[in-house]
Amino acid sequence: MSESPDAHSLVSASSQLNLMEIDAIDDKEFDIPQVDTPPTLESILNEPEDEEEPFVLEDTCLMNTENIDAHSCETSSLASSDSGDPAHLKRKKRTVEMNATVHGSVLRHSLLKGISAQIVSAADKVDAGLPTAITVSGVIAVGTSHGLALVFDVNQALRLCLGTTTTGAEFGAVSALSINHDCSRLLCGFAKGQITMWDLANGKLLRTITDAHPPGTAILHVKFTDDPTLAVCNDSGGSVFELAFRRVMGMRSCDSRCLFSGSKGEVCCIEPLHTPPDLRDHPITPYSLLAMGSLTKILVIGLKPSLKVWMTFPYGKSDPSSVPQLAWQFVPVQKLFNPILAFCRGDTVHFLLVKKEEMGTIHVIKQRQLHLNCDIISLSWINSRTLVLVDSHEKLQVVDRPSQEVLETLDLDQVQLVYNSRHFKSLATGGNVSQALALVGEKACYQSVSSYAGQIVYLGTKSAHIMTLRNWRERVDCLLKQEHFVEALSLAWSFHEGTARAVLGLFGDPAKRKGVVADKMVEILFQFAERSLKKCPEHGKIQVMEQHFQDVVPVMVDYCLLLQRTDLLFNQLYSCLADNVVSKGVFLESLESYIVTERLGHLTTPVMKDLLAHYHGNGMMDSLESCIVHLDVTSLDMQQVVQMCWDNQLYDAMIYVFNRGMNDYTTPLEKLFEEIGPPLREGRTLTDEQVVMGNKLLVYISCCLAGRAYPLGDIPEDLVPQVKNKVFEFLIRLHSADLCEEEEVFPFIRTLLHFDTREFLNVLALVSYNNNQEIQLNTQTFEDFKNDKQALEYQQRIVDILLKVMVDNPDFTPSQVGGLFTFLARQLAKPDNTLFVNRKLFDQVLEFLCSPDDDSRHTERQQVLLELLQVGGVVQFDEGRLLALAEKAEFYQICEFLYEKKHLYDKIIDCYLRDTLRKEEIFSYIHNLLSMPGYNSEEKKTVWDKTLQHIQELVTLDPSKSADLVACHFPEEVGPIISQLEDEQLVFQFLSCLLEPREGHHPGAVLTLEADLHQLQVGLLCRFAPQKLQTFLQTSQLYRLEEAIKITEQYHHSEATAYLLERKGDAHGAFTVLLKKLEESLTLLTPESQGGGGGADRRKEEGQTEGEAEEKGESSLERVEDSLNDIIALCHRSSQNLNQQQREVLWFPLLEAMMAPQKLLSGPNAKHTSEALKELTMKVLNSMSSFIPLPAIIQRILQDPVYGKGKLAEIQGLILGMLETFNYEQTLLETTTSLLNHDLHWSLSHLHAAVTRGLHPRQDYCNICLQQYKRRQDSLEQIVIFSCGHLYHCQCLQSKDCGSGLTSECLRGWSCYKCSSNHGGRGGVTTDQGRGRSTSLAQTRVTSVHRETGAEAHGRKMFAETTLDPQQAESWDRLHCLYRGPSRLAILSELAHCHGNEKAGLVNPIQPGTGSILHCENFQLKLSPPPMVEE
Repeated sequence: MSESPDAHSLVSASSQLNLMEIDAIDDKEFDIPQVDTPPTLESILNEPEDEEEPFVLEDTCLMNTENIDAHSCETSSLASSDSGDPAHLKRKKRTVEMNATVHGSVLRHSLLKGISAQIVSAADKVDAGLPTAITVSGVIAVGTSHGLALVFDVNQALRLCLGTTTTGAEFGAVSALSINHDCSRLLCGFAKGQITMWDLANGKLLRTITDAHPPGTAILHVKFTDDPTLAVCNDSGGSVFELAFRRVMGMRSCDSRCLFSGSKGEVCCIEPLHTPPDLRDHPITPYSLLAMGSLTKILVIGLKPSLKVWMTFPYGKSDPSSVPQLAWQFVPVQKLFNPILAFCRGDTVHFLLVKKEEMGTIHVIKQRQLHLNCDIISLSWINSRTLVLVDSHEKLQVVDRPSQEVLETLDLDQVQLVYNSRHFKSLATGGNVSQALALVGEKACYQSVSSYAGQIVYLGTKSAHIMTLRNWRERVDCLLKQEHFVEALSLAWSFHEGTARAVLGLFGDPAKRKGVVADKMVEILFQFAERSLKKCPEHGKIQVMEQHFQDVVPVMVDYCLLLQRTDLLFNQLYSCLADNVVSKGVFLESLESYIVTERLGHLTTPVMKDLLAHYHGNGMMDSLESCIVHLDVTSLDMQQVVQMCWDNQLYDAMIYVFNRGMNDYTTPLEKLFEEIGPPLREGRTLTDEQVVMGNKLLVYISCCLAGRAYPLGDIPEDLVPQVKNKVFEFLIRLHSADLCEEEEVFPFIRTLLHFDTREFLNVLALVSYNNNQEIQLNTQTFEDFKNDKQALEYQQRIVDILLKVMVDNPDFTPSQVGGLFTFLARQLAKPDNTLFVNRKLFDQVLEFLCSPDDDSRHTERQQVLLELLQVGGVVQFDEGRLLALAEKAEFYQICEFLYEKKHLYDKIIDCYLRDTLRKEEIFSYIHNLLSMPGYNSEEKKTVWDKTLQHIQELVTLDPSKSADLVACHFPEEVGPIISQLEDEQLVFQFLSCLLEPREGHHPGAVLTLEADLHQLQVGLLCRFAPQKLQTFLQTSQLYRLEEAIKITEQYHHSEATAYLLERKGDAHGAFTVLLKKLEESLTLLTPESQGGGGGADRRKEEGQTEGEAEEKGESSLERVEDSLNDIIALCHRSSQNLNQQQREVLWFPLLEAMMAPQKLLSGPNAKHTSEALKELTMKVLNSMSSFIPLPAIIQRILQDPVYGKGKLAEIQGLILGMLETFNYEQTLLETTTSLLNHDLHWSLSHLHAAVTRGLHPRQDYCNICLQQYKRRQDSLEQIVIFSCGHLYHCQCLQSKDCGSGLTSECLRGWSCYKCSSNHGGRGGVTTDQGRGRSTSLAQTRVTSVHRETGAEAHGRKMFAETTLDPQQAESWDRLHCLYRGPSRLAILSELAHCHGNEKAGLVNPIQPGTGSILHCENFQLKLSPPPMVEE
């Protein structure tokens, strides 16, 4: 349906801002630290264009998405019709949950039919060509491809047709348009570079500008600033120019100034800041800000009062074909309006806040950026919080900036956007543009999109379209038209709560806005109910109808409760839905969740009756009970409801109705006692239903006595004392109302005791505890009840009744009577107990608590008695009798309490040892008693003796804690304690813990026995933990070597024995022990040598399979290898300190031991074993070759009877292996020598070149006296020139003490005074201790001689002793750094040190991490020659 044109649709942007509620803006959003001092324009121009700087968000938590712009000006459309809004017909219908975010249709997309028709008509009738550019202000101007500009008013009527096709042929297509702020001037830029200015009042051409920029480039942008005499333009060369319009003596002129040269980086987008009319006095306005977007960065510059760069910002990594975009918008910040610049290139939109400080400085502050998964080609603000984007697929997205939500997406395919690619490629002038700019131009549509006053116009090839925000009613109505009632309600509720985005059309204070929206929601609810009844399927399964109403009714109920309109819910809506049986049932069932969660606490009488009837009729009794206990039942027929609850066993609901509906708290007790009392009196077993009733009865009594309502909530505060008294009076009644002959006295207490004695006593104990402890329950405490004389009488009365009923009554078991006694003891143990129990009865209580025959609740009875003791409850009783009872009952805590009072601390130890639950605590008790003050020496002595007496038990309990106790308090008794321990395994555990290193002082007495203890521990380790023996021997240094050796030999621990012998200094003895073990391991590989017979027969006799034999052989080889490794390591350590003959005594027996068994091997595994032994033999040969000459090794091999009688082929492998090792070492030696010679030659040649190099002084005067080096023509001056170029008189250097102090001047070593001073020194010889050098590479002293006798014209050079000055030292360091890592000489020196140190100890070999360069993590051996360094 067509809409009439609106002449007031083009309102100023400021009117939007004025209608906004400034206080709703979140100030924290913009409170971000400012950027650094802005750079200069020159520095920006000189920056390389390929720099990329990632955008770093300074604070991601500053955006508050809850405060939204809820008040914007409602703007009407420029369009003459909505044309049915075909875009909405394409949208997919979607179901939205009640809690999901619904935005609805945010934008109104309309076709500007009048303008579209005129564009097509102009192309046909006057050959205007296709549209190329559009701009919007108070009017709309459209440029064409044939150079015309069509100007339309707000009613879409054509007002002006500017230009002719003739000028179009000369200037080309209109490539850019701009209207000034008062709609009086129009600027047109053309594809061939010309610019024209038109008077929009009369259509007169005012200026034709042809020299504003370099010729041959198209105009991409031309834009007015807020100053009507100032504009800016951007051409296809990437340059930006300022256009200053002048009118002098009636002559119009234009001055052009280059703001940015395309040679420094091509700008393809410009955007001046336009201030709304009502903000013309804004402090930013005088600066006339201009944003420029190049291919790599954006710049914010000020045109006034002088050109200045305020901000630069790189895009970061982006697609080269992405189009830079810029858009300004004034937003309210901290109750002030400040501009924000949005810019992007690609998929990330950045925001910069510009504000002026009080000091006059403009600060540009980065805001949170927006990431989208699309390539943006158009960016526009539609209000201060909403952006409209178009991506490269021509999809329009509406984005809320604070929350970064995409509110709506539209397809612009039907628009057929006009692109500015021809102008970016400058085809009209020959296409002389860069490839980068041409690539960007493929997606450029700058001149096809224009925003103004909350409206965005898009130019198509044959039409013009406008996008405006819908007001909130329109958005809701759009959903209603599509019958999306749930979404409409959700959207309306977001308007009601202020959480909606892009809101338009809501004015006034929050209460008024909520009222307006609530009225709309009520209207929607009525429509929803009416539609749901009409759309209900009349035929089909009942489940289909139920599902239909389950999708509808709960939504209506929820929103009625949210709006707090129960009158609407239960009157109009329920009346409407009650006509349909299915909808009525669904409605009543949907109320349950709201009632249970207490969102709905009161129902009208008709609804309540219908709810009871419906739930009862459908058997939903549990749900009914849940509803009743949460509702106000005062409006119900109590008798009917109670009877229904009783018939259906809804006991909670029945109690609730009696309590809340009639304030009756005793009738429920009577009804429940009537059910469980008779079967208990008759001794019958209760049914499950009766057990449930009994449990509810106990809980109900507990709640009443505690001031709590049953089943939930609290009793009204004024009724609490009354309820307690009534319940107590009911319980202690002598007889029930329906008295029968068989009934005994106190029937209610008897019934509860028979039902569950323990739980009933717990209820009474809890009430008493609450009374005495004044525990606060909700708002009511028992403080008043505690001081109430009547209440205390009730408590005493109940206790007396309990005693009378239960004691000496055969109906109660001893366990039940014991529970009563425990209850009484707990009450008597209270600090402010007021109960009275006679002496005889108390004796019974005491006897019961200490009864050894009853094992039930042992811990509880002991705890009760302990509490009784702690409050002085047994002061009048015989402690001796009580102690005997406690010992008999094994109440060790009671015994401890009594012994503590008598100071019999030694007997407390017995209590701990007997108490299985507290045995572990005995160590802490003994330590504390012996350590803490407050105990006399006699008491400590008794504990001391008692501890030693039970030391065996303590060590058995925990050897570690026992060792700590002994080390701390019994250091002198270590020997007797060990002798007292009978089990050697126990001695081993105790001694292991005792000898462990521990922090703190080490007792002196233990030190005196260290040797004996360690010696004993060695023997115990040999027996019980041989795997820990070696570690103990290495870490402990306090045992005697001779005794330790004897012990290890006794238990045949060869490794330990060898270690001790080596430590003793007997390396040969250690070698003998290890060699013997090796020979034993080798013997296991040749079983034939021990028993004879074939291997298979032998396995058969021993019952071994072939697999088991292989596993046994593998383990034997592993043992041989381990033994061999140990003995080789020993020989290595020992050979360092032995002569040649002594080394042969070690190595040759080892070699013979390895070669001997190889001839004795036979059987199927002999080949594998022989190969393994040969490999191990080669390992021995390689190891001994470092210490034994090669000829001696070969001679010994040939003399061996095993190899000497055989053929050469048998030892061929051994000799070839040795020769291979020899060849490798010879090659390594030759390579090393060659490298060393090369390094030496290279270093010497460079040193020589540095020494003999001529020196060139920097100046011709002395750097100390600042006079010419020839002060007089006839004088003989000695000059010193350093390699750094500084020149001095010799006398000046001597006066500054810059010589080395040598007596001979010719041999004097000099240092540069100026360089030494600059480096912190003042004269003297500079030395570098780290490098160990003190002489210079080259230092020259020159003597100047007068030419009286025809001497040399330039003097002669005299060379003195060489020393290093600071410059030469620095050069040497640079030379040294050419080597990556340590020098090869250092590596070889390290190797020589490691292998040639004859004095290295046996016990402390070189370990990794000792500073060796070979153990450095980044050590790398590089054998390439050093790099060549140019002079």
